[in-house]
Formats: sequence, structure tokens, C-alpha cells
Amino acid sequence: MPNEIKDILTACQHNDRSAQEKLYRNYYGYAMSICLPYTKDKTEAEEVANDGFIKVFNHLSSYDSVQSFKGWLRRIMVNSAIDYYRRNKKHYNHDDIENAYDADSFDTSVIDQLSANEIMEQVQKLPPAYQLVFNLYAVEGYKHQEIAKQLNISEGTSKSNLYKAKAKLKEQLELAHIKPN
Repeated sequence: MPNEIKDILTACQHNDRSAQEKLYRNYYGYAMSICLPYTKDKTEAEEVANDGFIKVFNHLSSYDSVQSFKGWLRRIMVNSAIDYYRRNKKHYNHDDIENAYDADSFDTSVIDQLSANEIMEQVQKLPPAYQLVFNLYAVEGYKHQEIAKQLNISEGTSKSNLYKAKAKLKEQLELAHIKPN
């Protein structure tokens, strides 16, 4: 880890406001890139990122400088997105289905031709429960068992929501006339 970031983190642990501002400014773009796929728009992503930075400042003493700061920050931002979902979207459908659909049957040829921004725009249009499960599974690499535990849903619901997210994403892409050659 470069000395500059070590110095900033040390100063942040001593509640140095200018160091906190410097850390925030240096990593805000990175935090937003993590939060945006989990939210409906930039405003929600900003709220999640700001909540995440509050957690960073409050829990900086638990950061182990042996690990990557960006990796630690990423974990906090993802958990902040999960917390945001729980706090604000807990009444959305989870479609509690124990016998989930086969989540591996999605035809990826539709998304092969798209840019990351086009995909992210479509993912942001998914219902919140589907969007969260899709991101945790496809982006973060969580297993369904881990997602179920994090979101307090059944493993079958996680699988079902992923299947439905993929199907809805495919439908959205086709409706937007974004088709492979």
C-alpha cells in the first residue's frame, strides 16, 4: 500500500476531517461504480455510497492493512447496498418459490454485443429483488446459499430471482431493440 494512503487512513482513524475528505474524494468514483449497479439511479447510488463511507470512517480500526483497501471498501459498499435494499425495498416481491427454475438456461448471446453501460442501464431497470440477487451472483460471485443468508430468503428464492432477473433482462434488451448481429 502506498505511503500516501497509509497516512490518509491513519489520519482518518484520528478523525481528521481533511483526511476523511481526501479519502472520500479519492475513492468516491470507485464507490459509485460499485453502488450504481445495485440501485435504480444515481441519487440512490449516492445515498448508498455515502452510507458506505460513514461505515468506512466508523469501522476503519477494523481494516487490516495487509489486505487491499479497495477490496475492503468494495465489501463495505456491497454490504451498504444490501442494507439499503433491506431498509427501503423489503416489501417488494421475493417470489418465495422452493423449486426454482434452472438459472443456467439463459442465452447470453444477447448481452455479448453490449457495452457495460448498456447492460448496467438494463440491470438498473430490474425489480429491486431481482437486481440485488443478479448483482450478488453475477457480479460479486456469491453462491445462492450465501445470498439467501444475506437477504434472509430461501435458497430457492435466490435461484428463482436470478432466473427471473436473467429472463427479464433478456426481455428488456430485446424490447429496447438491442439485439446481437
